[in-house]
Amino acid sequence: MISISHRISQELNVRPEQIEAATKLLDEGATVPFIARYRKEATGGLDDTQLRDFQERLIYLRELDERRETVLRSIEEQGKLNPELQKQILEADTKTRLEDLYRPYMPKRRTKAQIAREAGLEPLAYALLKDHSLVPESEAEKFLDAEKGVDSVETALEGARQILMEDFAEDAELSQQLRDYVWENAMLQSQVIKGKEEEGNKFSDYFDNAQLLKTIPSHRALAMFRGRTEDVLKLELVFKMPEGEYQALGDHEHGISRVAERFKIDSSNSWLWETARYAWRLKFAIRLSTELKVILRENAEKEAIHVFANNLKDLLLAAPAGARTTLGLDPGYRTGVKVAVIDKTGKLVDTATIYPHAPQNQWDRSLHTLAALCEKHACELIAIGNGTASRETEKLANDLLKMLPKQKLAKIVVSEAGASVYSASQLAANEFPELDVSLRGAVSIARRLQDPLAELVKIDPKSIGVGQYQHDVNQSALSRELDHVVEDCVNAVGVDVNTASPSLLAYVSGLSQSIAKNIVSYRDKHGAFKSRDEIKQVPRLGDKAYEQCAGFLRIPNGSNPLDASAVHPEAYEVVNRICEVSGKSVQSLIGDTAFLKSANASHYVDEKFGEPTVRDILLELDKPGRDPRPEFKSATFKDGIENPSDLKPDMILEGVVTNVTNFGAFVDIGVHQDGLVHISALSEQYVKDPRLVVKTGDVVKVKVIEVDLQRKRISLTMRLADKAMPEETKHKKSTPDRKPQKAREEPQNAFANAFAKAKKA
Repeated sequence: MISISHRISQELNVRPEQIEAATKLLDEGATVPFIARYRKEATGGLDDTQLRDFQERLIYLRELDERRETVLRSIEEQGKLNPELQKQILEADTKTRLEDLYRPYMPKRRTKAQIAREAGLEPLAYALLKDHSLVPESEAEKFLDAEKGVDSVETALEGARQILMEDFAEDAELSQQLRDYVWENAMLQSQVIKGKEEEGNKFSDYFDNAQLLKTIPSHRALAMFRGRTEDVLKLELVFKMPEGEYQALGDHEHGISRVAERFKIDSSNSWLWETARYAWRLKFAIRLSTELKVILRENAEKEAIHVFANNLKDLLLAAPAGARTTLGLDPGYRTGVKVAVIDKTGKLVDTATIYPHAPQNQWDRSLHTLAALCEKHACELIAIGNGTASRETEKLANDLLKMLPKQKLAKIVVSEAGASVYSASQLAANEFPELDVSLRGAVSIARRLQDPLAELVKIDPKSIGVGQYQHDVNQSALSRELDHVVEDCVNAVGVDVNTASPSLLAYVSGLSQSIAKNIVSYRDKHGAFKSRDEIKQVPRLGDKAYEQCAGFLRIPNGSNPLDASAVHPEAYEVVNRICEVSGKSVQSLIGDTAFLKSANASHYVDEKFGEPTVRDILLELDKPGRDPRPEFKSATFKDGIENPSDLKPDMILEGVVTNVTNFGAFVDIGVHQDGLVHISALSEQYVKDPRLVVKTGDVVKVKVIEVDLQRKRISLTMRLADKAMPEETKHKKSTPDRKPQKAREEPQNAFANAFAKAKKA
């Protein structure tokens, strides 16, 4: 049996030693960010993506080995384990293959085949299978035994058939062959349940639909499964026949032929051929239908989780506006606009509630309130939530900018996804116990403009809403993947230990929720940390936790300039060695680009630190604590375009990408409703994956193709030369993604179905 490390090394195309080193580090409690950043010599430079893939695969293979031991023990206890079977089990490389091998020996309920065996019909079954010249009825007469319940030839032959059907169904090789054949050739047919047409109208694309099983995109699969869950759709595996009709899986002759071929059954032997037919229809077809739907769903869920994770990463790593005093506005009509002023450090310094919109219409009074707050606190930015009354509140901000030209204020519309979740959370209650829930939302909106990562980590990633069908997927797998994304993002950016919240600190490598709270408590009691060494004084933060977290915690303006960098304290000796050789001080070394780029990393290598680590140190010294996030910029929404009814075909607008799915990207263009850029309209070139063109948070220019007010659909294109959809082609039904996309495929006909799918996501 191939070892786990060798198997994974082949799959990832890396050396077994790299996998063994990474396994050892993970088993010792090291995190992926720590291993990727500070243990490159050990793993041969595996990056965080490779390590995450490896980590998932390691869990799977260890679970497989654990199950393998259970299977071997069970078969051995039955006295049925032989060398050939043991070899097959040891070589099984998937859970499915292992279960196929175990199926004949799996403890099961008393089946018809077992009853037949107890009645002594096994010799009859095997005799008929071995010698095709036997006449079944004549042979069956030899096994009649009224005391055992075999009182007729028909009963004897039925018992023999049940024995053979069970044997056929438990053949591991045949099971895999048939599974592969059905996966490659069968179609998933969805049909509306009679009488559910109106109730399930949102699934109308799937009322009578069939697609090759292996080609169904994840969003389509999840939509169909949701339709089945809501008792609107029924899903069946079928084969498309040459004449265009669909044939049920159990009636497919090829499946019968495969069973017959495996056991050398000729169609001239009608009894055995019928046995093969029953085995296919009653055993294989039913089981494979269930199994392959499960596989399709698992693959779709995996892809949906991957999409969500990528979108979340883009959102978390969005450009921060930085340490600038910010006025946060959480828009509303009747309940007013909630206002919060946040200083440069993210501290709440003032709040208010204004009523500029109907029914109160206190426009001038609201303006003077905001102007007073901006002047009092020297505000630099205005963050406006993109929810209800957003554009009307943006008008208010425009008037405010005109009132205060010397303030040089800048206004930015910010996604408020998840802000209400944070406002009502225990975390927000602990942070602002005296503050009204509605005002906490304004605080969150202001802070997420200053630093999206620091604020969004306070919200359950699943509540941020950048996924597709996120509520339909395995929630534990989704949570695990999203937590990994947040952890990777936090550690990629680094954390100022003197300003970070417990929520942010908890995602730092090696730190738990309780230790994060202890850090903040220590900071509140003793003042700002002056050095990384001082972090060791935090209660319950032991040597192992310190090793994991120290390189990711930053202390700007501390006693040691290296404490503000990503250089790990364990490697300070390398920096000291560089200083000794160069005759420079640490302070003068930092930022000396000419020297650092010309320095030969190999000159500073020793037994503990190899060339990869030294190269990282030289890069970090050039720009210590550099932020990997892009430069901050924002979209400018067009004046006068505030509602979908204001949009006109061929209008070119600026917007912000809010969500990326497998079928396209959603863009906020400032009308309270995102528009869809279908995958075919993202670029002049063929696009396989929308994320190769756009990411969540990108500022893009789009053209309006169609506005359907009744169905609340806005169709956009990033191919600005495209023309709007002609009136006569609107609402025409099409199926855009059943065929491969062409480089110049017109996007218009793709929008209708894509929107229908998107609304279900």
